Amino acid sequence: MAAFKIISPSTPAEWQHYYQFRWQQLRAPWQQPLGSEQDELESSAIHRMILDEQQQIVAVGRVHQLDSQCAQIRYMAVAEAWQGQRLGQRLLHALEQDAFKLGCSTVVLNARESALGFYQRQGYCELAAAPTQFGIVHLRMQKRLRLFGSAEQWQLWCQQLQQSWHQQIPLSDFMQLEIGQFDGTELRCTAPLDPNINLHGTMFAGSIYSLATLTGWGLLHLQLQALELDADLVLADATIRYLRPVKLHPQARCSLLNAKGDLSALQRNRNASQHHTVEIYSGDKVAAVFEGHYKALVKGQRT
Repeated sequence: MAAFKIISPSTPAEWQHYYQFRWQQLRAPWQQPLGSEQDELESSAIHRMILDEQQQIVAVGRVHQLDSQCAQIRYMAVAEAWQGQRLGQRLLHALEQDAFKLGCSTVVLNARESALGFYQRQGYCELAAAPTQFGIVHLRMQKRLRLFGSAEQWQLWCQQLQQSWHQQIPLSDFMQLEIGQFDGTELRCTAPLDPNINLHGTMFAGSIYSLATLTGWGLLHLQLQALELDADLVLADATIRYLRPVKLHPQARCSLLNAKGDLSALQRNRNASQHHTVEIYSGDKVAAVFEGHYKALVKGQRT
């Protein structure tokens, strides 16, 4: 399997190759001149490119800040020979992380109509039509990097969620599962080792799985709270990789930045789904990685 790395161009040669790639992928096919692949925001934007093992550029993208809360991703391109390798997904995630570090709560982009499905799978929802470019229909899309609401609202929602878990899921009460932290983006849940210990003195595998499942479920629930939507949430499929024993301070972490799947279908009275990655920590080390596919079912339509 080829090895790839994501970097920002820094040397004159890297910048030249970066812009050349962008022109070849996004402007040359429509007979646009060199220079048309750049705009007035280049110097204030964050640029990323993916290199293959031969240090050749295979994908590029850029993000710039629109205002204090919103950033825009532009000039996303993956070389045709490397499409289908999830490079677009990796690049998009890196740019979203950059936007989040800038303090933005929302990221927007203008997607070609043919790429609509890709961005929806990455958690983007359609907002409106965007300007047509080179005769190609584009759509304005948006993704939340942090939920609507205040810290006080998030705390209240978490208190209600934890209470609901303990009342409706006896196992969570026995596990002493608690919501440790939620900042609008990352949900952290804990469960002490003592009630979840196995004969080896480490956390029982079933407790690890349950902690991960409820943490992913919880982040989906909190999103619906922020969107003022109601649905039945179920785990449709999941996998987990156990990397090392959980010996101390078990904690599950699940971030909105890693969520994949558009929930806006619920606003049209249709079922939706979302994929979450949950990491289980033993102290400061990742001990297990859970991948969960959840479904949000319209009330009364559990199919």
